[in-house]
Amino acid sequence: MLEGYCKGCMPDNPKEECGVFGIYAEGADVARYTYFGIFGLQHRGQESAGIAVSDGARIRSFKEMGLVTQVFDESILQDLKGHIAIGHTRYSTTGSSVLCNAQPVICESKFGTIALTHNGNLINTAEIRAELESGGETFVTTTDSEVMARLIAKSSAATIEDAVREMMQKVT
Repeated sequence: MLEGYCKGCMPDNPKEECGVFGIYAEGADVARYTYFGIFGLQHRGQESAGIAVSDGARIRSFKEMGLVTQVFDESILQDLKGHIAIGHTRYSTTGSSVLCNAQPVICESKFGTIALTHNGNLINTAEIRAELESGGETFVTTTDSEVMARLIAKSSAATIEDAVREMMQKVT
């Protein structure tokens, strides 16, 4: 009797949403570490992969549709020099599965260029996006991650840390 009791209640296989990896390591090949980090998280997103690396002055990034091993090769990793990196594998939950929605999201701000990756869904994305668009903000993706980045970029906070805190208080 109990055998069929919960039939259909549970998914038949695990469902994951995106893989996010970050590293800060001066003197290390952070792009390669990030490559292996997101390779290990490949099961969490198989639509696209991306890495952004900073040397403290400039952010270099690369992202493409496909699996980590299809997106990155040695020459790409060699071009991503710096001491801090973030990486992302995407399983789309907000926004369609197209290159412009691949992460990391790169955005200009008064704090300089910022790169952001995110896993999950914001409940109030449409509301915040509409508010930002009515203020003249233009978007290049349909993701909630870009909404987060644009909130940071448009913040009146004095520091990026305060801008991130402010953004976190606005999103749900």
